[in-house]
Amino acid sequence: MQDFTFSTTRNIVCEAGAAARLAEHCQAAGAGRVLLVTDTGIVNAGLLDQVLPGFDRGDLRLGIFDRVEADPKDTTVEAAVHAARAIDAELVVGFGGGSSMDVAKLVSVLAHPACGQSLEELYGVGHIRGPRLPLIQVPTTAGTGSEVTPIAIVTTGETTKAGVVSPVLQPDTALLDAELTIGLPPQVTAATGIDAMVHAIEAYTSAHKKNPVSDMLAREALRLLSENIATATHQGTDLEARGNMLLGALYAGQAFANAPVAAVHALAYPLGGHFHIPHGLSNSLVLPAVMRFNAPAASAAYAELAPYIMGDAYLRGSDADVTGRLIRWLENLIVQLGLPNLLRECGVREDALELLASDAMQQQRLLVNNPRAVSEQDALDIYRAVY
Repeated sequence: MQDFTFSTTRNIVCEAGAAARLAEHCQAAGAGRVLLVTDTGIVNAGLLDQVLPGFDRGDLRLGIFDRVEADPKDTTVEAAVHAARAIDAELVVGFGGGSSMDVAKLVSVLAHPACGQSLEELYGVGHIRGPRLPLIQVPTTAGTGSEVTPIAIVTTGETTKAGVVSPVLQPDTALLDAELTIGLPPQVTAATGIDAMVHAIEAYTSAHKKNPVSDMLAREALRLLSENIATATHQGTDLEARGNMLLGALYAGQAFANAPVAAVHALAYPLGGHFHIPHGLSNSLVLPAVMRFNAPAASAAYAELAPYIMGDAYLRGSDADVTGRLIRWLENLIVQLGLPNLLRECGVREDALELLASDAMQQQRLLVNNPRAVSEQDALDIYRAVY
């Protein structure tokens, strides 16, 4: 057996209604002052209504930072750190989608009394020198898997992003409550679900750090996600489907936290940076074309994943045949979920494709994990294929 290292969030709580006991988890961690990081959409939707009474009953001081936006800016992180310091926070909660959870991760480091680093010093892999505050993550979408990953992404300019990757960012507790996802709009449900599927697919085909545990998690993630994504999208109050999506997204997050993602994400990031396309939708747009590009090098792995995604009925023929059917199955799924499948439908200009390809090449941290080397011309061809 190959040598490998696998790490993940220490505590996982998966229970409908569990968010109502968030205060108990904070107290169990020994915290008296808590900063909850979220966004105004969460607050306006009333998702904190069942959470806040627990803090009123306990001997806890709760601060709420609700100004996280999609693709959070570095200035947002700094504002959240200021909010944490203002109450001398002893624990940080990320409550929301990937953006809120990513900001919470960085706040847990930068608001620690012993932290002597700036946000800019954290960018890259393994640059966090000190400890962090205790960290609890409560996802309200089934997609990013940020509750079990040591990664945070920050928008650093008009069109640029930077990643912070460090085992220090691995949360202490992931709290999965399917009831929090009941009101998620269909398109958001679909896009975040495809995002989670991408995490599992890319982890399974990653050129680096792929291992038996990440493979097992990726397979089970894809089974749960593919069996439940249509129901969760079109019958959003189905609590069982919602719960299965959350668990599948968590499994996919555990997989790619240990066997990193690749070209789909590398080509998705510029779409978000230049055209503000949500991350899950960006992944969905380029997934089929990237898989077609990767097929000569990855068809055996794709064929292994096929039964977990589309069932045994499609497994006739060679690996290449099965891979072709799998890609078409995913294309059909994306359409059935009501998601756009062409860049032009999302406001991308044709004259921007070369710029997008150039920017994608800056994502070498991700591209090195792809099963097939990607040139700038390859990236341009992929964008053109889905334009």
